[in-house]
Amino acid sequence: MFTGIIQATGEIRAIEQRDGDARLTIAVGKLDMSDVALGDSIAVNGVCLTAVRFDAHCFVADVSGETLVCTTLGAVSPGARVNLEMAMLPTTRLGGHLVSGHVDGVAEITRRWSDARSERFRLRAPAGLAKYIAGKGSICVDGVSLTVNRVDGAEFELNIVPHTLQQTTLGDVVAGQQVNLEVDIIARYLERLLQGEKAAEPGGLTEALLTEHGFITS
Repeated sequence: MFTGIIQATGEIRAIEQRDGDARLTIAVGKLDMSDVALGDSIAVNGVCLTAVRFDAHCFVADVSGETLVCTTLGAVSPGARVNLEMAMLPTTRLGGHLVSGHVDGVAEITRRWSDARSERFRLRAPAGLAKYIAGKGSICVDGVSLTVNRVDGAEFELNIVPHTLQQTTLGDVVAGQQVNLEVDIIARYLERLLQGEKAAEPGGLTEALLTEHGFITS
């Protein structure tokens, strides 16, 4: 588990294609690797990866074909900057929100504009994820824990403060760029819980089920 509070930015050093999946070598920048053990989890742009080899300056991780397809890691190139976060400890301050490192989909930055010293972003999420995004709720974008300012259908807005712009890769993003998106883990489990015994049956959360539980009224 992670908090969405980025500890350092790193860089993709090398990409080795391996029979449908890939192995990444990632330079860790200022990330402290002194207590890392083989098999530890490190989030890269919000994607939980397992360190299979490491030293003080970089680590190597295998990336499955599923992850390459479902996240932006499938399109990264050597030299790309990435956000890094070590897995949280029981003593870690939870400054952001609970983040699993399991990316739900890829969103597109549709607009970026200045607002005083902050930057505003408007993003378009995949239609299937829109139901999990709520105004003033939490969202994880490229591994960064953020608060949703406003929601309009599948689009939502964020306000990025100067510190976050400086300490993460969000300061570099531009309109048209794609980013990894992880919705609030509580919303995902709540959807499943609402299905009750029907969770064992094919299908998902339906309009009829929401009506049955009083979430939709005529």
